[in-house]
Amino acid sequence: MQTNKGLTRYAWLSIVTAIAIIGLKIAAYWVTQSIGFLSDALESGANIIAAIITLIALVIASRPPDREHPFGHSKAEYLSAGAEGVLILIAAAFIAIQAIARLRDPRPLEQLGLGILISAIAAIANFVVARILLDAGRKHRSAALTADAHHLLTDVWTSAGVIVAVALVGLTKWQWIDPAIALIVAVQIIYTGYKLVHDSVDGLMDTGLPDEEVEQIKAILARYLEKGVTYHALRTRQAGAQRFVSVHLQVPGDWSVQKGHELLELIELDIYDALAPINVTTHLEPAEDPASWQDATLNRSV
Repeated sequence: MQTNKGLTRYAWLSIVTAIAIIGLKIAAYWVTQSIGFLSDALESGANIIAAIITLIALVIASRPPDREHPFGHSKAEYLSAGAEGVLILIAAAFIAIQAIARLRDPRPLEQLGLGILISAIAAIANFVVARILLDAGRKHRSAALTADAHHLLTDVWTSAGVIVAVALVGLTKWQWIDPAIALIVAVQIIYTGYKLVHDSVDGLMDTGLPDEEVEQIKAILARYLEKGVTYHALRTRQAGAQRFVSVHLQVPGDWSVQKGHELLELIELDIYDALAPINVTTHLEPAEDPASWQDATLNRSV
C-alpha cells in the first residue's frame, strides 16, 4: 500500500488546481458581475485552504509511531476532513448571505456567454481532479484525500448550478434566478459539509470497521473452530487507512505455549492477508478457566 507521504502529490495537484480555478472564476465574475460566479469563486478560495490542510494532514499522518503516539499519526486525516467540512459550511453560509442580498437588490448581468465559457472550463478541470483524488482516496483509504475530493465535487455542483442560473437569466432576463440558484446550491453544500464533519467525528471516536470487514474477520476465526479454538472480545477500530483488531482466543488448557503461539501467528497472518494494512492483537486463554470469560467487556470485571 502507498504511504501517506507518497499521497502528498495528490494534495499538491489539488493546490495547483485550486489556484488556477479561482483565477478562472474571478475572471467569470469580473466579466459578468454575477453573484453566482462570485460565490463560486469564494468557495474555490476555501478549496485552496482545504488543499493546504490536506497536504499538512498527509505529511503528519505519514510519520511513523513514536513514544507519544505509539499507534501512529493516521488520525490526523480526520482533523483535515473535519476542517474541510467546516470550511464548506462557512462558504455555504457566505453564499447564502450574498444571494439574499442580491435577491433584495437585483442587478443586470453582463457578457454572459464569456462568463459561462470560463466557468465551464473551471468546472471541467475541477471534476477531473476531483475524480483523481476520489479514486486515490478510496484506493488508499485516505480520509483526507476523500474529503478533499468531495470538497471539489461540491465546487463542481456549485459551478453547474451557477452556469444554469446565468444561462436562464440570459434567456429570460429574470435577474432573481441568479441568486435563487445560488441559495439552492448553498443548501446542497451545507449537506456535504455536515457529512464530512460527521464522518470525521466518527473517525476520531474510534468507529469500528465496516460490517463487511468484521464479517471477514469472523469468517477467518470460524475456520479454526474445528481445531478447538473459540473466541470473544472481538473489537475493531480504524484510523484513516490503518485498521486495528483485537480478539481473545481460547484453546484447551493443556496446550503448550509454543502450540498456542503458532496458532495465533496463523490467525494473525490470515487476518492480515485479508485486510492489510491492519494491526492484529491476540490474547491466548485456557478455555477451561472461568477467569477467561471475565474480560469479555472492555474493562475487565473483577
